[in-house]
Amino acid sequence: MTMPIATERSTIATTRVDVAPPDLPPVALLAQALLALAEQQGLAVAVKAVDDGRYLQASPAFTSLLGTDPASLVGRTDADWLDTATAALLRAADHTALAQGAALASEHRFDWRGERREFKVLRVATTQGDRRLLCCIWQDLAPQRQREAQLRVALDQLEQQQKANDALRQELSEQGLRDQASGLNSRAHFDDQMRRELDLSTREHREFALVYMALDPFNDKAGALGARAQERICEAMGRLLRGNTRAMDASCRMDDRHFAVLLSGVGLATAHSRMEGLRRQCATQIVMLDGEELGFTVAMGVASFPHTAHGHDELIAACSAALAEAKRRGGNTVALASIRFESA
Repeated sequence: MTMPIATERSTIATTRVDVAPPDLPPVALLAQALLALAEQQGLAVAVKAVDDGRYLQASPAFTSLLGTDPASLVGRTDADWLDTATAALLRAADHTALAQGAALASEHRFDWRGERREFKVLRVATTQGDRRLLCCIWQDLAPQRQREAQLRVALDQLEQQQKANDALRQELSEQGLRDQASGLNSRAHFDDQMRRELDLSTREHREFALVYMALDPFNDKAGALGARAQERICEAMGRLLRGNTRAMDASCRMDDRHFAVLLSGVGLATAHSRMEGLRRQCATQIVMLDGEELGFTVAMGVASFPHTAHGHDELIAACSAALAEAKRRGGNTVALASIRFESA
């Protein structure tokens, strides 16, 4: 009688166990030992004859796996309960184990009773007199595959959480380095960059420029809108500064109305030309708030190293003096620091 088990395809992966099999007892004792172990471990164990492939002993777990009972299985072959192709593959795995002369672990994947199943089978060859036997221990891999899938999901979740944590740390780090309204560097970060630029320029004997900027007093319309108008103008100023500086430059919002720009590798004349262009953009920039058009202008003071100052404090003082001069002129202008001339 052939048991109605649908099988479409089977694949086998084998792994040799590099341990020589010990001398095993006769079939009755071997079967009893294996079946007792199977009962304890919940494994599916079967013993069959090599010459004709007929089952001699089987554990309840194995016969339950096949949907039959020991009495119905004993004396039958794989071909009696599987389709021809799958039975041939199992038979081939049996012969491979016999040829290896050692315990052989194989993985079988095929459709069983309408679902994809995976099993790991350990085959151990032995003899009883002139009769060769094959002990097969079947392990259903479904629980293991389920645990592996759950582990993969857990690892994926941990990875996603790690990425989210990294992004949050990066965001918090950037928040500490940047002003939220303007998107420019914070004052502390800008000061660090200026010190590095000063050290580099001193070592390589090159120049750079420092620019201080101050928003001119707002007109009546912007002044009436108060802090919200000031914040919107600061946002616009940040966009203009980011758009008019290079990656090697640095800009920051010093306070509510003051900004600073460091122009790497730029002399006084080039810095003046670039800041004059920025001043004109500010004067023509359209800023909208609550349907009202706001305008703003800036005063700028430009100093350079080493032409107007030879050190950090001197450079800041020269730039502040130039900004003060721009304000004295009424704002909306660019003033240059005085060039220092060394006596011969």
